[in-house]
Amino acid sequence: MNAPRDKSYDESLTAALTDPEEAAAFLDAVMELEDPAALVAALRKVAAAHGMAAVARRADVGDKTLFRTLGENGNPTLATLQKVLHALGLRLSVIAA
Repeated sequence: MNAPRDKSYDESLTAALTDPEEAAAFLDAVMELEDPAALVAALRKVAAAHGMAAVARRADVGDKTLFRTLGENGNPTLATLQKVLHALGLRLSVIAA
């Protein structure tokens, strides 16, 4: 029998991800994994915390496009990634490793 998930963790993570500093740190940590699927999943989590429909509207992409792009098999283009990050109050940057 599966135990119910602790909703307090999910709720606190969702609340934290609405803060741009927390969202940036979360996405940065996931990028360290060098796993594109994990990055898409993390970006989906951040977008969901902000409300997917609102993010889609601010990013100027369709709701269905955003859901598909950030879905399990999503593979966002750089342009879409930049639009979504901008809609979340974030930006993509590159630093020396």
